[in-house]
Formats: sequence, structure tokens, C-alpha cells
Amino acid sequence: MKKHFKGIVLLIAVMMFSIVASACSNTGGSGGGSVSVGIVLPTKDEPRWVQDEQRFKDALSGTKYTTEILFSQGSSAKEKENVETLLNKGIKVLIICPQDGDAAAAAVEAAKKDGVTVIAYDRLITSTDAVDYYVTFDSLAVGAAQAQYLIDNGKGNGQPLYLYAGAATDNNAFLFFQGAWEVLQPKIADGTFKIANSPEAEALKDTKDLSRDQMSSIIGQVTTNWDPNDAKNKAQTHLTSAAADMKGDVAILAPNDGTARSIADVFGSDSAVTDYVITGQDAEQASIQYILDGKQSMTVFKDVRTLVKDAMGMAVEVLDGKSPETTGSYNNGNVDVKAKQTDVIVVDKANVQKELIDSEYYKAEDFTGL
Repeated sequence: MKKHFKGIVLLIAVMMFSIVASACSNTGGSGGGSVSVGIVLPTKDEPRWVQDEQRFKDALSGTKYTTEILFSQGSSAKEKENVETLLNKGIKVLIICPQDGDAAAAAVEAAKKDGVTVIAYDRLITSTDAVDYYVTFDSLAVGAAQAQYLIDNGKGNGQPLYLYAGAATDNNAFLFFQGAWEVLQPKIADGTFKIANSPEAEALKDTKDLSRDQMSSIIGQVTTNWDPNDAKNKAQTHLTSAAADMKGDVAILAPNDGTARSIADVFGSDSAVTDYVITGQDAEQASIQYILDGKQSMTVFKDVRTLVKDAMGMAVEVLDGKSPETTGSYNNGNVDVKAKQTDVIVVDKANVQKELIDSEYYKAEDFTGL
């Protein structure tokens, strides 16, 4: 009889432990049973997003709110799963940087149905009315800055121009390209630059305001998919098929730092390329070293610290029952999404110290040749 009683007590103890363990496993490291702000970022494989993870945590410290951050690892299916996981944890605000702007619509519509405020972060979610706010850098200004740098550092008439773009699934890739094209096009039309690697762009050289379909036709030829390996392969293909007059001193529109380094390596190893000017974006540490070493010309510095603060500040205002301040809006194909825009800065060898070291974005010891 005693043994039977002891068995019942033991069974109850095991059941109680299981309940407690289950409750603990649902806190998601947020220090409580529910999460205030859920954050979904595209991938842990790029330095930018890993840095953002810590910055988001820091931005919320000191408040009464909790957060959990999940990565989609380049998969829209995983992204949707991440959103569902966060909804099950009771989030009130979702900050999401979509892997694919269109594909993310279904995930944020589920959030909206749950009464969650949706903030698109850095990339716009398209073709849905389920986005409340958009926190972004001025993407048109990024492309315009890259293009202006190529013009300011051009080598005269008929300079070969190689165009590259981000992923066709990312709305920002279109905005970057649009901003660049609007600045470059007059200089392509007047012969300052000659397009080397896109027959579609060459056919549209007299058209300043490209339609979405026209941009899509060009981007389809020069997309890197934001992948350094894709960028490398595409650059090798382009240089292999390039005529002699498409080498020498060249200008290269590269969409971001990861692709810029790969493209620069390819062009730098071709003996028929005597010099090149190449753009970038994100001020990644490896690219700042490339700039100091003369292998990359510039990068567009988007101070992510400010963007993170803007996004988290907006989330806290929503949680506090306030209406966040916005500075503009973007049409996502369905609605005009209220936006807060953050400024961008052009960085090259001349101002690395001022913009990145003095501002404590990086430490001087992170680099050689400063």
C-alpha cells in the first residue's frame, strides 16, 4: 500500500515538473511567459543582421518590454513559421524584415488578424494592407549616391559601365536601382558611359523613368540575388564575354558590400582591366578594409544604430498607446504605408576616420592602413 502511495506521489511530482519545464521553455529567453515585441530578420549568415540582433536587444533594455528575435535563413516558409511562433507568444508588435516582400504578405496578414501592429523594417512588405509602418533608409537616395560617385569619378567619354542589382524578390533592390538609374541615365544617353553587360539596359538608355516591368527586365539580367557567389559568377561571365573596348578603365554599380567585394576581386584579377571604380552599401567591416586597400571605391553608410532605434522607438510608442511620428510614405502596391526615413552617408577613403571611427561605429584597431 505504501509503495503504491509513493508511486502516486512520484507521478504527481513528475507531472508538476513537466508543467513547470514547459512553461519555462515558452519564455523564449525574454524573461517572462509572453513577448511584447517579436522581431524576424532575414538571415544569420550576413554580418549586418547579426549586428542588428544585438542592437535590437540593447534598444529595448531599460524598458518594461520584452523581445524575441528569430531568423528566417533565406526562407519565406521559415519566415511565416517564425511569425506564427511569435504570435503564439502573445506579441503586440511585429518588426519584420522580409526575405521576399510579396511572400511576407501572408505572414503579416496573420499578425494583423491577431491585432498585432506590423512594422516593416528596412525592406517594404508589398501587396497587402496589413503593414502599419515602415522604417527605412531612403533607398532611392542610396542608389542616387552610388550613381553620383561613379559620375564624379568617371574617366571621360565612352567609359564601360557594368550594372549589378540586388535580388528581384526584394523591393529595395528596385528602389536602389531606380535611384541609380535616374542619375546615371543622362550620362548613358550622352555617351559618358557605355553599358557593358545588359542589352536590356542598353535598349532603354534613352528612358529616364523606367516602369517596374522595364526595371525588372534589366534586373533579371544583372541580379546578384544579394549573394557574393552569384555576383562573382556573373562578373566572371560578363568579363569573359566582354570585348576589348569594354575593359580598360571601368565603372561598376555594385548594389551592396558583399557583392562589391566579390565583383572587385574578379575585375581586379583581369589584366585587361587597368582600373575600376566600384560602389557598395552597408559599410561592412571587410569592405572598409577593401576601401582602405584601394580595392573598393566607396560604400553607402546606413547607420543601422539609428534605424534600429527608430524601429524600436516606434514599437515602444505603439505599446505605450501613442501614435508614432512618420516622415513620409511608400506605396506597396496595395496601400500607402506610413514611413520613418533615416539619412545615408557616402564613405570613401577620405572620410572613413570621421564617419566610422570618430562616430564609434568601428574601432581604429579593426583596420590596417587608416
